[in-house]
Amino acid sequence: MSLVTELRLALKASVRRWTLARQQPARSHTLTQNRIFILPTRAGSAWLLLLLLMLVMAINYENNLIYALTFLLLGVFLSAMFHTYANLAGIEVRVLPSEPCFAGTQAGFELELQRHASRPFEQLSLRLEHSDQLQVVDLLHERQTVRLYCPAKQRGWLFPGGLKLETHYPLGLFRAWSWLNLEMKNLIYPEPLETPLPGALEDRSGQGHDRMSSRRGDDDFAGLERFQPGMSPRQVDWKSYARGRGLHAKHFAGHQDPDLWLDLDALGGEALERRLSRLTAWVLALSAREMRFGLRLGSFVLTPANGEAQRTRALSALALYGLEERR
Repeated sequence: MSLVTELRLALKASVRRWTLARQQPARSHTLTQNRIFILPTRAGSAWLLLLLLMLVMAINYENNLIYALTFLLLGVFLSAMFHTYANLAGIEVRVLPSEPCFAGTQAGFELELQRHASRPFEQLSLRLEHSDQLQVVDLLHERQTVRLYCPAKQRGWLFPGGLKLETHYPLGLFRAWSWLNLEMKNLIYPEPLETPLPGALEDRSGQGHDRMSSRRGDDDFAGLERFQPGMSPRQVDWKSYARGRGLHAKHFAGHQDPDLWLDLDALGGEALERRLSRLTAWVLALSAREMRFGLRLGSFVLTPANGEAQRTRALSALALYGLEERR
């Protein structure tokens, strides 16, 4: 990398840090004149150099036609500058809720672009600070949703940094851009480690209702039993009594799955991240089978339950175990 390239990248980084430091993190920002930078592109610089040469020619040869063409092209140059600036000014960017993902994948961040003017905004480039993905959109309607991606390298909260909006519209002679300090974060779950359930868990989860424990309840009719003093008269099987079979009571039984426990300390001396990845895979497997399970992570205990809410709570606990929220 040449010295000029290094200096150019360092200057860009300094401008980015300075711009983001001037803003308070917020869920939405509106692009105003104090947040938009604009400079000529290489094509714009060449255009300006050509205008200078034409002006020298016009003065040297005292040619009115060259004068007219020079000032006409200068008007186009200035008009392009105002149009490029206007293609960013007034856009509001709002952060939308994002779906968590697993480490080793691409984390998605939902943004909503809203215009407060009747004109369309075209060829808008969006990029996150910690991502190389560049997405170009046209804001032709009042609102538009954009999804940007950032590599999720490890579990915990992922902060993608600032958001860069850029445009070269309409002629590519100028580049207008802005950095926005948005409150964006996404929860990254541990990467699931493809591993089968332990034998004890596999036996209990695989047999399903064959391993269910019975308890008294009002779920299903389980048979008749001899009526005992203290039983409710509603339980008496009057049809059986009318047939001369004696006084019997109806017995109902409910069913409850045995509770399965996932314990971090029970996995032995493996590395922490590997153990968390194993637990993540087991949480997904048990949730797919709709089994009740609980989770123990040191002093943290998640009581047994099933369903999507239990899956989300367990994965969130695994993602944040031992970490502090930080940017």
